[in-house]
Amino acid sequence: MTASTDALALVAVAAQAASDKLAEDIVAFDVSEQLVITDVFLVCSAANDRQVVAIVDAIEEQARVQLGVKPVRREGDRDARWVLLDFVDVVVHVQHVEERVYYSLERIWRDCPVIKLADTVTSGAGTAPTAAQDSR
Repeated sequence: MTASTDALALVAVAAQAASDKLAEDIVAFDVSEQLVITDVFLVCSAANDRQVVAIVDAIEEQARVQLGVKPVRREGDRDARWVLLDFVDVVVHVQHVEERVYYSLERIWRDCPVIKLADTVTSGAGTAPTAAQDSR
């Protein structure tokens, strides 16, 4: 089983919204073979707490505007170090850079297929993908 078409559409919108807010190291994993509760994890990071919130707000807004969907759950707002948006088929993790390194979600899900994102999805301020993304 692979990620649904709806999940892939949402990932594309969320990744672009994150990129537009200069999120770093944007990566999507197809976890549908490993988990029954969701199809995709989208993970990205930000340099500071305010940027984490800006990225999360942009993802939520674009998902609503472009696809008419809202997350069923939003967690981590208070500290803004790791905010999770649960759209059921897609779970978005927006992490502060320090949390991203510490929890290393990529290590946990490294056996799952990486979903190719649009060429317009960049990592940071219009830069090329990082070495970590190239190795996936």
